[in-house]
This record gives sequence, C-alpha cells and structure tokens, in this order.
Amino acid sequence: MKAMQTPITVDKINCLKAGDEVLLNGAIYTARDQAHKRLNGLIKSNKKLPFDLKRRTIYYCGPTQTPKGKVIGSCGPTTSKRMDIFTPLLLKSGLKAMIGKGERSKEVINAIKKYKAVYLLAPAGCGALLSKFVVKKELVAFKDLGPEAIYRLEVKDFPVIVGIDAKGRSVFNNI
Repeated sequence: MKAMQTPITVDKINCLKAGDEVLLNGAIYTARDQAHKRLNGLIKSNKKLPFDLKRRTIYYCGPTQTPKGKVIGSCGPTTSKRMDIFTPLLLKSGLKAMIGKGERSKEVINAIKKYKAVYLLAPAGCGALLSKFVVKKELVAFKDLGPEAIYRLEVKDFPVIVGIDAKGRSVFNNI
C-alpha cells in the first residue's frame, strides 16, 4: 500500500500505476451529477468556483444522513461514467484525482493522460465501512442538492485502487 497526501502533486501521480493500492489522507470533495453540472456551468461562465480545483480530488459520492455520534453516514462510491460528460473540463481546470467505481469513457481516459491526473476506485458496496475513514465533514456548496451537495471530507487511510493512471493504463483492460 502506498500512502498519499492530498492535495496530490503531479510527481506523486506519475509514480502511480494501474492496480496500485493507495491509502489517501487529507481533503477530498464529494460531487455527483448535479454538482458537476453546476461546476461546469460556473467554469464556462468564468464565475468563481466554491473551491479551487487545482490539485484537488473529487469523490463521486452522495453521503447518507449522518447518524447521531458519527462524522458521516454511509459514503460509498457512485458510478463514475455519469460524470464523464463533465470531467474533461474539470481536469483542464486543475482537478488531479477522481474517486468512483466503474469504467470511464475514452474521452476521459485521454483527458487523464493529457492533464496528468488519476482515476481511483473505492470499493463498491462498502459505504458503511468507508465512513470509518472520514474524520471530518463540512458543507462547501450547493446545499439545496441535499446529499448531492459538495462536502469537504477529511480522510485518514481511505483505501482506493488506481483504476486509470496518468499514462492511461487501466485495470479494466485486464478484466
């Protein structure tokens, strides 16, 4: 297992290979379909984003309601392909890592290579377990989206696997 601190640097990304197991530490941001659509709209309108995308990591996740005494509810990954239409512009704007589940489009793979980014896989069906690696949660933007709002999560030893590395190598090619 490789430990990695966020925000992620290009040097760290270049050291990763498809299939590597990584423990993430630091801040990651949740965002799903509607949040991606809004972020893209803000970028296209030259408006200020709710957080700087440079070197950031977005987790395709909509956490469930937080139980009493917990930091966060279940927070498993959602299917990444739904964000593919929005991803190249976010990568161009500085995003360096995405966490989700499932394959990505050829366009996204090309953007990952072009902008030296990485696509990470979180274990699907393990939302309750993954919540144990979140030490802090705060609302960042789009409260009206409920669980699909953007949250900043502080994570400690959050387990992921490199699904697509900066050279475009993919674990899905071997399945």
